[in-house]
Amino acid sequence: MGKSGSRGSKAAFLEELDPVVFGVGFAIAAAAVLAFVFAPDAATNYMDTANEVIWTGFGWWYLIVMFFLVMFVLFLIFGPWGNIKLGEENEDPEFSFLSYFAMLYSAGIAAGIVFWGPAEAVSHFDVVSPFIGAESQSSEAAVGAIQYTFFHWGVSAWTAYVVVALPIAYCAYRYDAPMRISTVLAPWIGIDNLDSAIAKVVDILAVFATIGGVATTLGLVGSQFLVGIEWTTGASVGDLGTVLIITGMTIAFTASVALGVQKGIRRISYVNLGLFGLLTVVTFIVGPTNYITAIGTEALGTYISQFIQMSFYTGTAETGAGGVSTWIGDWTIFYWAWWFSWTPFVGLFIARISRGRTVRQVAATGVLASTGITIPWFATMGGTAIFLQREGDADVLSAMEMYDEAGAGYPLFEALPLGEVLTGMFLLLVLLFLITSADSSTLALGMLTTGGAQRPSTINRIIWGFLIGALASLLIVTGGVDALQAAAIITGGPFSIIALIAVASMALAFGTQRSLFLRDEDEVSVPNASEVASTDPDPETDDD
Repeated sequence: MGKSGSRGSKAAFLEELDPVVFGVGFAIAAAAVLAFVFAPDAATNYMDTANEVIWTGFGWWYLIVMFFLVMFVLFLIFGPWGNIKLGEENEDPEFSFLSYFAMLYSAGIAAGIVFWGPAEAVSHFDVVSPFIGAESQSSEAAVGAIQYTFFHWGVSAWTAYVVVALPIAYCAYRYDAPMRISTVLAPWIGIDNLDSAIAKVVDILAVFATIGGVATTLGLVGSQFLVGIEWTTGASVGDLGTVLIITGMTIAFTASVALGVQKGIRRISYVNLGLFGLLTVVTFIVGPTNYITAIGTEALGTYISQFIQMSFYTGTAETGAGGVSTWIGDWTIFYWAWWFSWTPFVGLFIARISRGRTVRQVAATGVLASTGITIPWFATMGGTAIFLQREGDADVLSAMEMYDEAGAGYPLFEALPLGEVLTGMFLLLVLLFLITSADSSTLALGMLTTGGAQRPSTINRIIWGFLIGALASLLIVTGGVDALQAAAIITGGPFSIIALIAVASMALAFGTQRSLFLRDEDEVSVPNASEVASTDPDPETDDD
């Protein structure tokens, strides 16, 4: 029985495979792994050079595109297209709202939130944005630091995901289109032509961006976990230990994604979100509560009132450099590129779990609700870090000099009441968020490389889990944070263009309600749910 099951899994894997997209995507990932094994210095230098060319020469592009996408999502939330159903008109959502939101948030930027929560605001407090123009470590710098953290992790961060997810979900659940990134082209070329060369190119770009974006996140958050082990035990992990620990994490998230959305991702997301909320509340209560409330309120007001200015600010006038300032390149441009590099897999994942919801529900949940619980986290963690640093109760900046940004959280929690408990909760949160972000990305890579199967075979998911884990561990060992940031900026560029195509596709599909098939729609046979389930090689039971 074991052998027959193994043969069945291999047959399902080979049968579902899109050989072009999988082959090219696998080759890109394998080449990156080999480059960092055999020529780490050359690989890192190449990434740094490409990164500098992109953000100095094209940083303005990221700013303009992101602002446009934010405006478009606001139109979707408040405009007439918000009532369009992603599925049949009388169809109920596949998941309850709590399940839906927990998975969406955990799959999105949540892993990065854990990494940067204690680190970013105190970094801006020390090295102030030229937009704020305040003296380092002053009261004005403190407010500006929280303000910029809200800006980087607020509505802009979530917008691109929703923009890409909506046309895919609409075409998949209304017209039985495949669940892959090239489906955003369906309103232009028709569903019948989604196996064309241009569609393959889009899916290959999606694989490339996903590998870079997810490896960046796993590398950053994995390094944070490794620093936590060194901080709490006093023992140095070393390069071999780094590879072994990231390998263990890879096995954990691969096991989770192999269980599927219902049994794996959804259940871990519940734990994730609960622990995230608990750590935020406890830190707020035992930390400098009044200071957090006061600085968070003021920073939120300046974030809202100066949002447009910040969205277009390049720092050129203040620096006289003739291009995007180094501060904006290192922070805002990096973040916008990072979000774009995450767009294919998070967009696909959101599309996968959004059946039965309306455009307005997806956009409001993905952007407004997600921002709504992100802001308290950054106000609490950032405000606490700044307060402790300013009062001399914890030297967060020194820890960051020693361990990069990965070391910021540990002196922060250590200085608070219940420090050991909070540190343990933080380490567990780092691990869980890494697992949920990684398993949703490997699921998306499976969908991308199988022609759009909503439940790719287990073998497919394991292959991508192994490759991403290997690349992340090698990036940590050879390049550190700088190499990880460079990888995100390089891979995010193409998807700023794909996001604009997704906007145009929604305008065409929602505005005209045109047929997405080139052949006569009377000839189209859309399989019902039971037919889909009977042919699915890896069915899941909806126990929501």
